[in-house]
Amino acid sequence: MTILPGSQCTTMAEVRTGVDQLDRELVALLRRRFDYMDAAARIKPERGAVRDEARKAQVIANARAAAEAAGLPGAAIADLWDRLVEASIAYEFEAFDRR
Repeated sequence: MTILPGSQCTTMAEVRTGVDQLDRELVALLRRRFDYMDAAARIKPERGAVRDEARKAQVIANARAAAEAAGLPGAAIADLWDRLVEASIAYEFEAFDRR
C-alpha cells in the first residue's frame, strides 16, 4: 500500500498505514540514539558520569523548542523527552556495567 502524507489521507486505513510506517522509522531512529548511549558508556571514564542533569535539561529544552517551532505542544514533547532521556540513562548504566 502507498504511504500518503497525513494531509492527503482520506481513510483510516491510509492513516494507520502511515502511522505504522512512522513508528517503524522512529524505532530505527531510537536504535541509532541508543547506539550513542553505548558509545557514551564506552567513553565515560566512570559510572558517576553517566547521569548528567545539566545535559538532560539541555536536551529536553532543545526538544521542547524544536517542537514548539514545528507547531507541536512543547509540554507534551518535553514530557516524552524526559522519559526518553531517563530510558537512555538507564540503558547507558546497563551498558557501562557490562563493560
